[in-house]
Amino acid sequence: MKILISADMEGATGVTWPADVLPGTPQWERCRSMFTSDVNAAALGFYDGGADEVLVNEAHWSMRNLLLEHMDERVQMLTGKHKSLSMVEGIQHGDVDAVAFVGYHTGAGTEGVLAHTYLANSITGVWLNGVRASEGLLNAHVAAEYGVPVVLVTGDDLTCVDAEGYAPGARKVAVKDYVSRYAAVCRTPARTAADIRAAANAATGLAGRRDPVTGSAFTVELEFDAEHLAAAATVVPGVAPSGERRVAYTSATMYEGIRTFKAVTTIVSAAVEEQYG
Repeated sequence: MKILISADMEGATGVTWPADVLPGTPQWERCRSMFTSDVNAAALGFYDGGADEVLVNEAHWSMRNLLLEHMDERVQMLTGKHKSLSMVEGIQHGDVDAVAFVGYHTGAGTEGVLAHTYLANSITGVWLNGVRASEGLLNAHVAAEYGVPVVLVTGDDLTCVDAEGYAPGARKVAVKDYVSRYAAVCRTPARTAADIRAAANAATGLAGRRDPVTGSAFTVELEFDAEHLAAAATVVPGVAPSGERRVAYTSATMYEGIRTFKAVTTIVSAAVEEQYG
């Protein structure tokens, strides 16, 4: 049994504001150990439950945040950027039996600690087939296309609520409770590690490949905080204006959909000016 852990940082234990997740800051250096603790606890729980392999895919910012030297020796970690499926890279090879979303968060334009979808501020909303989409929802559809169930989600309490919409059967662990976008009531690393490990152990029983979900087209709509960013996004083939500061595109598969999303966000991020956005 092989488990993939997609590890993001905004939903990690103790993380509440931008400096906690921005590489190079003293706060990021401090929070890396708590992020690593969450991910390692999930891996240990999966091993407790009978998993043979755990592959951790770093999914935050530079994708070089976790402390490999503090992980269980059985873990393998995929570190670095420029991956075909970004946050769920590794799911496409036909050997993954389940995926866990550890350290996840809510989507752009919603309540939640450090809520966003891919870009911290420039994207003010994302919709998938008319439903407001978090990174978890987008990635869950990619996983379903490969027949891989989402069995564990960790983050703040609202992330767990969000996950009920795309992975209702998955185990959920809230490591903190939302107060504002930059404040939360946080549990200690010792407590969250125990909770995550127990949930991952139980989640192992949910692992097992499913029939791939195919045959549906996916329409993604994005809203930006400035009109020039929407214009920049239309450079990507198939992406067209859909409203004020909005663009949309339709893909035959979610594989294509998430790759187009990645292209759009890459181009838009390059069009953001430092002071005016």
